[in-house]
Amino acid sequence: MAVDLSLWQPRTHVGELVKAGKIRSIDQIFAMNMRIVEPEIVDVLLPNLKHEVLNINIVQRQTDAGEVSQFQVLVAMGNEDGYVGVGIGKARQVRIAIEKAIRDAKLSIVPILRGCGSWKCSCDEPHSVPFVVEGKSGSVRIKLLPAPKGVGLVAGDVAKTVLRLAGIKDVWTWTKGDTRTTINFAKATYEALKATYRFRV
Repeated sequence: MAVDLSLWQPRTHVGELVKAGKIRSIDQIFAMNMRIVEPEIVDVLLPNLKHEVLNINIVQRQTDAGEVSQFQVLVAMGNEDGYVGVGIGKARQVRIAIEKAIRDAKLSIVPILRGCGSWKCSCDEPHSVPFVVEGKSGSVRIKLLPAPKGVGLVAGDVAKTVLRLAGIKDVWTWTKGDTRTTINFAKATYEALKATYRFRV
């Protein structure tokens, strides 16, 4: 979704630099170790993002007036080319909850490192993970292992969606814990992908 720069009023220094055209790539932001706290920054620098709703739950919270029911939405977002994010939103209406989840996913966008880390494949194309990485959230642990070209995404449906949006085409996975908990499964996969960027090769 394109952003109307004339209507956007940046609230942070990073936002001002982006609007002024001094930052033209999201890689510059991560290279300078800056935080993204405005979703408009992501809209401007990564205009081709796609998102998918992974889960919708009804949750309740206690207030002075009694219990209030809300919808909790989990969204995965990525450009299928090295950037991925996962977000959660809550609201009384599904549409508003989805919008909040998309906003949260944009603020959690991270770069991932892709490569060809399988000894069975030496194509040097960025189709898998470059090395074994692990992610954890709640009781769920997931390990991503490099796979040769043509294997595909050997993973559960939730992890498969997150991996595809990140631009991973071939990978083997090992999981432990209650993977039926969609939020923890998605977050663990996100954390594993995030771990690829901790080691620059």
